[in-house]
Amino acid sequence: MSMKNQFKELAERVFHRMIDAPASDWGMDIEKWDWVPGVGVISILAYGQLAGDPKAIDYLRQWTERNRHKSDQVKVINSMAPYAIFPALYRITGERWYLESATKIGDWMLSEAPRTREGAFEHTVTEEAQFSEQAWADTLFMAVIFLARLARLTGDSKYAKEAEFQLLVHLRLLQDPETGVLFHGWNGAEGNHMSAARWARANAWVLLASPWIAEEINDLTQLSEEILERYQQLAAGLRQYQRESGLWNTVLDQPEFAEETSGSAGIAAGWLAGIRKGWLDHTYKEAVRNTLQGVKKYIDLEGTVQGVSGGTPVMPNIPAYNQIPCYPTLYGQGLVLILLSLAHAGQAAE
Repeated sequence: MSMKNQFKELAERVFHRMIDAPASDWGMDIEKWDWVPGVGVISILAYGQLAGDPKAIDYLRQWTERNRHKSDQVKVINSMAPYAIFPALYRITGERWYLESATKIGDWMLSEAPRTREGAFEHTVTEEAQFSEQAWADTLFMAVIFLARLARLTGDSKYAKEAEFQLLVHLRLLQDPETGVLFHGWNGAEGNHMSAARWARANAWVLLASPWIAEEINDLTQLSEEILERYQQLAAGLRQYQRESGLWNTVLDQPEFAEETSGSAGIAAGWLAGIRKGWLDHTYKEAVRNTLQGVKKYIDLEGTVQGVSGGTPVMPNIPAYNQIPCYPTLYGQGLVLILLSLAHAGQAAE
């Protein structure tokens, strides 16, 4: 079997594990409206488009029909993720509901979503918790990808300009000038990075989201050169922390911490997305191939991705990140699915 076909076979197995999960498997519960199923459906869309699997697109249409009534029940930044599939589904189906719902929520984000004093979207969540004045790396993937796709769908530059601003302000607030990698979060009120953890999955969200966002808004607004410079610094910085296994530790600069699959897959997928965008050169491909070999070892025969750390807020200190339990999750499946889909599309096999 060729390498590309291996990636496709693995991707299909990971995809079916996501959509066939029993209701009791709470880490894989896709029948909700929040960030976890949001990452799931975003990755299924990427798989459908990159691997050419029509079953994925059919599934997303059915998923939206089942869950559309839940979309108005929550309006927080972290639950914007499912809307990221709406522009593509509108193009495919022509159903006005997708366009009208996306525009409505996009306008809410521009005019009502809470922000930090720097203008970054405050990381609001569905749980009973408040993170006042906090900007998290997760937001670029969970909310700004959608805003960028809405911009391209409507041709309205107001969404594009906001997406560009959010990308730039998050990079400015979160990037460590010494290493180039990102801290998990920023507290605008206190003016610090809280526990100052260089968390692997935070870096993955941003490394992957940034070229995706830029690709959508290129024709609608001028992209700051600072974004590209910071992105390349981030990509290069992450190379320094890659382990011999091809993976990264849960916290990048803590070699005694466990290696973590979802963040590792997301970083490698981000490198491939950067190459595809023309932001990174092909020297990253060898590092991506190492990650693919490492990640494959964590995919069991049923397509379950192991070694995924659980949902993680900005923890009070760095040792607390090593206490997060590992279990299979939709976002773990999703980041691996995106990596495999990009690899199948030829980005890593050349």
